[in-house]
Amino acid sequence: LGWGELPIPQWFRFGAGVPLIVIGNIVVWSAVAGFGIHKTGGAVGTLQTGGFYRFSRNPQYVADIAMVLGWMVLTAAPLAMLVGLAAIIVLAVAPFSEEPWLRSQYGSGFDKYAAQVRRYL
Repeated sequence: LGWGELPIPQWFRFGAGVPLIVIGNIVVWSAVAGFGIHKTGGAVGTLQTGGFYRFSRNPQYVADIAMVLGWMVLTAAPLAMLVGLAAIIVLAVAPFSEEPWLRSQYGSGFDKYAAQVRRYL
């Protein structure tokens, strides 16, 4: 499906693409392990502010975006660029739909956290 069709040097494809995929997976699965799969699916619990959540309100989305970027670079395929761009747009706007729910669940605790920690990085 177009593997390597774009003029991206192979050293860059593997030197940047693979690390983005690996680091993204480490962050996502570390957050899931600390957060819990049930809470990742939307179960109510305590507001998560530790671990990667000290640096970003959405570390899983940031890591997912890194993985998609890594995939786009690694494949150097036109179709991967189109699909990847669509995925990144979805991942970038998803927090805007979650934050009203977080605000209703955690109230001023979420507002204080949101004022101190950036949405992405």
